Amino acid sequence: METAQVCPQCGYPVDHVQRDCSSCGINLALAAGYAASALKVELPLPSTPPIAPEIFVPRLGEILVERGILTPDQLQQALNKHKEIIAAGKTKLFGQLLLELGLIDRPMLDQVVTEQILKLQQALQHSNQVLEQRVRERTQDLQNALKKLSDLNELKTNFVSNISHELRTPLTHIKGYLSLLIDQSLGPLTDEQQGALDVVWRAETRLEQLIEDLIQFSLVSKGEMILNYSQVDVAAVVSLAVTKAESFSRARSVSVNVHLDENLPPVHADSDKITWVLMQLLDNAIKFSSPAGRVDISAQHEDGFVCIRVQDNGIGIPDDKIPEIFEPFHQLDGSTTRHFGGFGLGLALVKRIIDAHGVTLTVDSRVGQGSCFEFSLPVSQGEKTT
Repeated sequence: METAQVCPQCGYPVDHVQRDCSSCGINLALAAGYAASALKVELPLPSTPPIAPEIFVPRLGEILVERGILTPDQLQQALNKHKEIIAAGKTKLFGQLLLELGLIDRPMLDQVVTEQILKLQQALQHSNQVLEQRVRERTQDLQNALKKLSDLNELKTNFVSNISHELRTPLTHIKGYLSLLIDQSLGPLTDEQQGALDVVWRAETRLEQLIEDLIQFSLVSKGEMILNYSQVDVAAVVSLAVTKAESFSRARSVSVNVHLDENLPPVHADSDKITWVLMQLLDNAIKFSSPAGRVDISAQHEDGFVCIRVQDNGIGIPDDKIPEIFEPFHQLDGSTTRHFGGFGLGLALVKRIIDAHGVTLTVDSRVGQGSCFEFSLPVSQGEKTT
């Protein structure tokens, strides 16, 4: 059986489609909201006077003066009386006081209060409409900005990808002729010429690596990085990465030391990409080490994972700057870029590759003491883990 609805103010039965109470004239939505707020107070509820419509009308006295219902003197008289009541620790609605003083009758008070409530309701509806329109406009602006940003990112990625591939062609020719010159296929060389070609060869190798970084970054940005999982021999990929880093470490007089657990089990990973990650971490560690510095790469079997660490005793990174090293095309300051070179892509790609493997790359660094990059790869299923 459906429960009858009543006015929260006077208790008079009302229909659910009514806007105002036909008995006391109060706006039912406002009264219901006020009553609901009061019900949230913990029981027992203090005794309060019945809800009067005038509580929703501010500046009632001024409105009555503007309408010519009260004179300014009558308003001042009522205000003084109201202050006396409040000073005595009592409460009384201003409209009720006006009735008691005989300055206004009930029909007139109800009419003014009702009109003001309707005006407030209309103002609220207008404000809501204006706010909704502003929200719609702001949402559209944000959507347009997001689309523009997406277009710019795509343009940037396409540019990086295209220019990187275009650079490969002339670099291939340079590398080919350098190789012919160095092995003296085009004629004998003096010691000075041989030394100069060695410098050019190292520069070409570095340039080739930078171009490869750009290509890898463009692929990752397009979501085109695919992991080819297999059983990976950790010792083999570490050895390959260290071998590729030898010329750079020799040039900077930095020693690279390898520490591997015996009988390391194979891990489940993409061999080529993990090799590339280790090469980048070693390159980064060597780059930021001082001459005669030391870099250690280690791998340990721990609880079903192989933990790989690359540690150096170089310049280190401030704690608040660590998140920045994984941002593409970013180095911590201009002097770092000028002194050490690079595009700032290596670590950004390293993190994306490690994230794609579903594992975490952690960094522990102390300024002036060095940095340690660490991640763990799961042992390949079916292999012994103890």
